Amino acid sequence: MMDAKIVMSGIRPTGLLHLGNYFGAVQNYVRMQQSYNCFFMIADLHSLTTHPDTKELKENVHRVIAENIACGLDPNCVAFYCQSHVQETSELYLYLNMLAYKGELEKTVTFKEKVRQQPENVNAGLLTYPVLQTADILLHRASLVPVGKDQEQHLEMARNFANRFNHRYGEIFPEPQAFNFGSDLVKVPSLDGSGKMSKSENQNATIYLADEDDEIRKKIMRAKTDSGPTDSQTPKPDYIEAIFLLMKLVSKEEVVNKFNEDYSKCSIRYGDMKNQLADDMIEFISPIRNNVKDILQNKKYLQQVMEQGAEKARKSAKTTMELVRQAMGLNYY
Repeated sequence: MMDAKIVMSGIRPTGLLHLGNYFGAVQNYVRMQQSYNCFFMIADLHSLTTHPDTKELKENVHRVIAENIACGLDPNCVAFYCQSHVQETSELYLYLNMLAYKGELEKTVTFKEKVRQQPENVNAGLLTYPVLQTADILLHRASLVPVGKDQEQHLEMARNFANRFNHRYGEIFPEPQAFNFGSDLVKVPSLDGSGKMSKSENQNATIYLADEDDEIRKKIMRAKTDSGPTDSQTPKPDYIEAIFLLMKLVSKEEVVNKFNEDYSKCSIRYGDMKNQLADDMIEFISPIRNNVKDILQNKKYLQQVMEQGAEKARKSAKTTMELVRQAMGLNYY
């Protein structure tokens, strides 16, 4: 895939992957690895801006590796690496900081949110988070970046920094664009229908890929329902729509159709529906969970994956930084 477009995305090593992460991101990574030149990075340096305690970082990094591979990411097809293992990232981050201005960094939505969340830890890394994110992308001269709505402002800033560099020193970087999954972009609702699944907000309404079978069943059986519709034209409330949407992800089409028909006939039995969803969810998640456990026990394999990914990423980064130093006039010998 020498001529394939370059895709870059980062994964923070915080919290357990959940169903929303799988269908919203990881599933698309697995599809992309066959058609694009992919760099998937575990953003361990980024995590330091909000989690300065590193005692659990190694375990979290290993889990991210295991969960993504268990979901189908092939480390032989992509560059799957740790951010801190590629030292050129820090060099490019430093150069780009000279092109970033305090005023624009202070206006970013995520910076304002983090200041509210952690007023005792407003560090420089938090302020320059978008610059480090830009360095991650530009280091491989990626043109496509899969991002959610909450990251679109950062991607716009990445384009600004790339353009400033190119204007000042010469055309080195492409303008990174959002990778558009179109109809393939799935938003997975929480079990209570109040929003999307989250790593931290409502753990009882979120199904994690690490959940044991009993826990999955308990969470689904606790999902809110009502006495059912009394009219065939009754629209589904959010909490009922959430159950149907989750069922569409893991159940057979005929099963979903059957419960939709029962709903329209006002004869739906939510207890039966939740039991069916729990069975199908367990069947979907348990192989992934068990695969993760096997991978985590194989420390030699985890090390091999990290070394292999770092080697691929460093090779790309080295080429880019040679061009950057030459363009900036930093090649003194």
